[in-house]
Amino acid sequence: MRIMAVTRTEIAATEKLIRPHVRRTPVIAEGNLVFKLELLQHSGSFKARGAFTNLLTRDVPAVGVVAASGGNHGAAVAYAAMKLGKKARIFVPTISAKAKIERIRTYGADLVVEGERYADALAASEKWAAESGALQIHAYDQEGALLGQGTVGLEFEEQAPLDTLLVAVGGGGLIGGIAAWFEKKIKIIGVEPVEAPTLTMALRAGRPVDAPAGGIAADSLAPKQVGKLMFPLAQKYVEKVVLVEDDAIRAAQKELWDRLRIAAEPGGAAAFAALLSKKFLPTKAERVGVLVCGGNTTAVNFS
Repeated sequence: MRIMAVTRTEIAATEKLIRPHVRRTPVIAEGNLVFKLELLQHSGSFKARGAFTNLLTRDVPAVGVVAASGGNHGAAVAYAAMKLGKKARIFVPTISAKAKIERIRTYGADLVVEGERYADALAASEKWAAESGALQIHAYDQEGALLGQGTVGLEFEEQAPLDTLLVAVGGGGLIGGIAAWFEKKIKIIGVEPVEAPTLTMALRAGRPVDAPAGGIAADSLAPKQVGKLMFPLAQKYVEKVVLVEDDAIRAAQKELWDRLRIAAEPGGAAAFAALLSKKFLPTKAERVGVLVCGGNTTAVNFS
């Protein structure tokens, strides 16, 4: 396994490594607003990037890999393992969306539903890893995850000029990797649900701390803490974090459907919710990127 660091150089090398395995997701521009549709990535979210990075840069034992997930990471690891011919066991909590659970099953992984929240599934996965010798693939707190998710920033920079990028925050692997790529060349704004203010509380405390884990996006944006590896990157490169209400996230889901015919999951629509709710107010000339990061959701009737 090669030694990695979360830098622009390593993110660029990671992009070349995973390019045969991931999609270059499209962007849609509307004036100074640019949406990047990462919900069209393999497995339905950006998580496939980190999953392939981990599986391609680490030694996978015969017993395979194990991951805990609210759903998106599990689907991504299951998909990557299927494509690379590896075994996978995925632990998810009971709050995971049915669409995500079915996607994991479709990819052939051994699925275990354990506990009510992500933290419960994580504890069960760690126990299994210790007992079996399976390789743990963490949802956000590993260099492979940060490097893989950082390739979203590399792609977006090539596709559209930006002044600001809005990124939903759960465990922080996505915003950490993207922030490491841009290195303050643009403003990176984190967006969290009011009921899961994980990075907000960490920045306030000066370290990752336990936070509430509720709200409609709890299956993707509500771990107990942000990752320890991403936190210094957030302190250094993230401009600020704004909080959005569940109603604003629902409104963003509906607006994405009405405007673009995009069916985003709640976590995937959170970044756009910051604009709609005016929690982030761009200047008239500001070129703003919005990352629609996941679409693993059942059909929603917005009428």
